Amino acid sequence: MIDRTPRLQFPPELPAEQRSLLIDVACRNQADHGTGLLGMVLSGSAGRGLATDLSDLDVYVVLADKGRRCTVHSAALDEIPVTLAELEEVPAFGSAGWWFRWSYAWAPVLLDRTAGRVQSAMSRQATVTTGEAESILVEHDRLDGWINYAYRALKNNRDGRGLECRLDAAESMPWLLDVIFTLAGRVRPYHKYLPWELHHHPVPGWDAAELLALLTATLDGDPAAVRATFQRIDTLCAAFDSQRTEPLLRPIIDAWGDELLLLRQ
Repeated sequence: MIDRTPRLQFPPELPAEQRSLLIDVACRNQADHGTGLLGMVLSGSAGRGLATDLSDLDVYVVLADKGRRCTVHSAALDEIPVTLAELEEVPAFGSAGWWFRWSYAWAPVLLDRTAGRVQSAMSRQATVTTGEAESILVEHDRLDGWINYAYRALKNNRDGRGLECRLDAAESMPWLLDVIFTLAGRVRPYHKYLPWELHHHPVPGWDAAELLALLTATLDGDPAAVRATFQRIDTLCAAFDSQRTEPLLRPIIDAWGDELLLLRQ
């Protein structure tokens, strides 16, 4: 008898019990879809070596046609069906699908019967192109928005409003992280995975420990951290513009005029 069990490539640290669950998923989908089972991707904590005893498995099952199948949740495993065509669609920043793009970043491919299309699609989902970066930073105001919150935090600190400073500093975080990862050509990770990504997949121009310390100090309302971060972003924006025929980000920063003095003290 020919063994038709799909051959899965597991991360080495994945426990035997979870491997068995994933083999069951593969066999069931093989029986239901035959050659329509194109791939499997392990996302979540288990896919990135961060699982605890309470972690479940998040697995994307890539199908030629998923029909009416929908995500199945259980205490042990979330099985998420997705077609290859859907995987190869790239949702724009701000759209409903944008939030899910990072779920493919650094996630191991357990099975790929598409000659690499699954892996290629996942890499594209987690990558920000130059055109996307321009849209995120300029059209969606992520750079200007971050400067605004950083400036407001420093104004509140100057005026002795400690709580207000910390609130604006906290509000600046999503904007700042979008700026940092967009300038690096990457989709920013979910907060849970931020330290892991910075340490395992460093962002060019940033030391992981240094950046995490700046983020922590900023949340504490430390004006020195806000200013140090602005200096680094200012430099990275200049590097981004140096690859263009005309500057795009410098005009956004320069438009703040004399108010930049508070950020550059």
